[in-house]
Amino acid sequence: MMKHMLISALACCTTLTAFAQQKTDTVIVELAKTSRVVFTIKDYADLPTLRQYDFQALFTDILNRVESKQAVVDTPRIEKPTEPAEVVWNDNDDNDKEWRRSRTYRSKRTRHSFNIDLGLNNYLQDGKFPDETNALYTVRPWGSWYLGLTSVQHTPITGKLFLEWGLGMNWYSFKFENNNVVMSKDEDGVVFAEDLDPAKNYSKSKLSISYITASFIPMLDFGGYGDKTRFWDTGGSKFRIGIGPYAGYRIGSHSKVVYKEDGDKEKDKNKDNYYLQNFRYGVRLQLGIRSTDLFFNYDLNELFTTNQPNNPKLNAFSFGIIF
Repeated sequence: MMKHMLISALACCTTLTAFAQQKTDTVIVELAKTSRVVFTIKDYADLPTLRQYDFQALFTDILNRVESKQAVVDTPRIEKPTEPAEVVWNDNDDNDKEWRRSRTYRSKRTRHSFNIDLGLNNYLQDGKFPDETNALYTVRPWGSWYLGLTSVQHTPITGKLFLEWGLGMNWYSFKFENNNVVMSKDEDGVVFAEDLDPAKNYSKSKLSISYITASFIPMLDFGGYGDKTRFWDTGGSKFRIGIGPYAGYRIGSHSKVVYKEDGDKEKDKNKDNYYLQNFRYGVRLQLGIRSTDLFFNYDLNELFTTNQPNNPKLNAFSFGIIF
């Protein structure tokens, strides 16, 4: 009796939607105390194909598998579907059982996430770290923080390939190894000098730079269809990797020194461009395993302008984790 009710309900829904307006229609048919059928038509071009379904075979298969409590039921079709459908068995906390029909085309939509990059930054001079020459602009490996806040769109391209593109803000914080370093500039370039005033007990010296940055990262996702996972999630796709360009525009920069003088703590903050490049551009690598995503950024252009002879030739880089 239940099989005949299901078949009649679906046939009725198919006929009624043929006379409706061209929009997504959903009809819910209550069949028993805890059973119902949800029938949805999004594209009326499907109607000729639906009329050819063998509903008797469909529900015979469904009911047989319900009795054996199988999780997924394959829908029999006369022709190979362009958008495969699946019926998912769901057990909720109240032990109510219902069928949910979903389509895999959800993976074809652009999705949004908000990324937080947290890590460390440094720079190279002719492929080497400045500490090899004891330069005053040598930074501490720990304490030179990189922070990025980015609004990201995940757009599928084909198969396992999708594009992760976004716009956000990024901050470099270069904390100098020598706490006594004081920055200034003259007509020949930026100047890094050591303040040896015995009356001042320096505890920190750093250079901070902020950018608006856009990135375009093609990604290969082996299992997650580009779904953004979070560090605190337990799931996530097995493996994903991507590399692509980014470009940023400097919106602020300043130096800061912290010291004690006559027992009082002082902070000197000086906003200046220090002959820094207004634009930065480079290559970004992203690597993800399950719910953990890592990043590595490398600036292809130099940190300081090239017009002044005394400016050091430094290429900044950063690395860390994506939350």
